[in-house]
Amino acid sequence: MTGFFPSRTVSFYMARLFLVRTFGILAALVIVLQALDLLSESGKILAVPGNGDAQVWGYVSLRAPEIAARFLPFSVLLGTILTLIQMNQNSEVVALKSAGMSAHQVLAPLLVASLGVALLSFAFNDRIVSRATATLDLWQKAEYGPLPRDRGDRSNVWVRDGDDLVQVDSITGRGDAARLAGVTVYDRSGGSLMAIVRAAEGRRHGDGWRVRSATRFDVASGQVTALGDIVVARGVRADQFTLGTVNAEGLSFRALRAAIGDLADAGRPTKALEGALWHKLSGPLSSVLMPLLGAVAAFGLARSGQLFLRAVMGMALGFAYFVADNFALAMGNLGAYPPFLAAWAPFLLFFLIGEAVLIRSEE
Repeated sequence: MTGFFPSRTVSFYMARLFLVRTFGILAALVIVLQALDLLSESGKILAVPGNGDAQVWGYVSLRAPEIAARFLPFSVLLGTILTLIQMNQNSEVVALKSAGMSAHQVLAPLLVASLGVALLSFAFNDRIVSRATATLDLWQKAEYGPLPRDRGDRSNVWVRDGDDLVQVDSITGRGDAARLAGVTVYDRSGGSLMAIVRAAEGRRHGDGWRVRSATRFDVASGQVTALGDIVVARGVRADQFTLGTVNAEGLSFRALRAAIGDLADAGRPTKALEGALWHKLSGPLSSVLMPLLGAVAAFGLARSGQLFLRAVMGMALGFAYFVADNFALAMGNLGAYPPFLAAWAPFLLFFLIGEAVLIRSEE
């Protein structure tokens, strides 16, 4: 065949086998794992007065998308191996190779189908899983009781204003109605502390914050000066004070990128969140790797007695990728890896490994 793909009939046949097995395995995993999860959580849900079957099913609707998103790459790996094992046993791979097709051409329908799965996974994670995760996280913090209303109150907030640091004991309200309590401004120049300004309270005023009865402690002289009512932290927005802990899993790609920008403006560390942002792209794309890593099960004669060993090798390569991916993310959260490297290094590494195994199998 001169085209890169097999015939249309063969391509649709392979893609259908792959997709049916992938989503069949995923459905079975979700059902089993959701049932096991309910064994530990249903008691906690029903222990809250007023909760009943509706709340249990509500928990299932929030938890099932998380399980499906987490185990979709595993399902793609197992679906790939089962599809290729069946084709190998039926000598279909031998027939395709006899027609002059390369190993990449044999796998082409699975690669295209897995790319479609990756796009579906990204959309599913971005639109459904993120919202379900955020809601479930709040509900679990409330111990499965009524969800509390977030009024924007925060405590012990730090914001960077150029070289200066602003610390607020507590803030209530949002936007221009925000009120600060216990304001401390660390006046720095070139990284050296020059003075400390303290005030009991403050509120929004123009592009800054007017604080009342402020005092200034000069570090060099050790003198304390009463300043009265002054405006500090010009250019600092109200939302920079009200930013809470960002749950990367509970935000969509666009919302997480916006939160990272706000945190960076506030002078807060964002490396771990940047790694999570990149992983929202590399995670779904891991589905494209699975046909490459599981391709070892497609080549080699079934009657040689090594088909099971080849299937185990394919599963071992796939699970090694997931281990390396989690390890890289952990290193990124600790600051040992740059965010881009933490998210993409395992993907690129195992892409090269998969290509090497595929070329070796073809030889």
